[in-house]
Amino acid sequence: MRGKLELTNVWKSFGDHQVCRGVDLSVGAGQMVCLIGASGSGKSTLLRCMNLLEPIDEGTIHLDGQDISEPGLDAQPIRTRIGIVFQSYNLFPHMTAAQNVMLAPRRVRGKTPAELAAPVQALFARFGLADRMDHYPDQLSGGQQQRVAIIRALAMSPEIMLFDEITSALDPELVGEVLDVLRQLRHEGMTMVLATHEMSFARELADTVCFLDGGRIIEQGPPEAIFAAPREARTRAFLERVL
Repeated sequence: MRGKLELTNVWKSFGDHQVCRGVDLSVGAGQMVCLIGASGSGKSTLLRCMNLLEPIDEGTIHLDGQDISEPGLDAQPIRTRIGIVFQSYNLFPHMTAAQNVMLAPRRVRGKTPAELAAPVQALFARFGLADRMDHYPDQLSGGQQQRVAIIRALAMSPEIMLFDEITSALDPELVGEVLDVLRQLRHEGMTMVLATHEMSFARELADTVCFLDGGRIIEQGPPEAIFAAPREARTRAFLERVL
């Protein structure tokens, strides 16, 4: 059975630098796939290719059977279906948390503030930020800002969420509150792909863990296999270093 998101022989380079080298990856509906590997292994670029922020050089990316990597395809409708959250929150400092969240649904989907009020309030309440909607980013902690960035992506009602090292810029004591949001999304059945350094989290919740090295997926499988009995020497060396 084909996955909801299907990457086949995906190649991507920047000039002479080959970043993704023939990546094959299948993400099923409701699954969480965690990408692990050292910095520079291609995880972030792969995520950016998945929601068409970067065009691929070769290969195909299918979403529900549709080839979304076709040259000339309008990327905007695809990006409303595949949300992405980055390590940096990228919130507009002159807008409140609620205004940041409402911006894309208003501009892209043509929603009015009145239409958005109830669903946006529900999202803030769902992730423990009901009392922070009218706060500006500089009045929020890093963990709260990252949760607002996740809420902003969810406000577009995406089918798939991509997360690019979203805890890397946080103080250690704030990491847990962001991971709790991902746990909640996981239990609600959201399809997710994460680039992460949080190995215990990947071990706990992922359906599939993929170890990337040099732009390739060297090894992938269920977390118990990858973490307890990796087959590849490079996977073992990486895990010995980080665990």
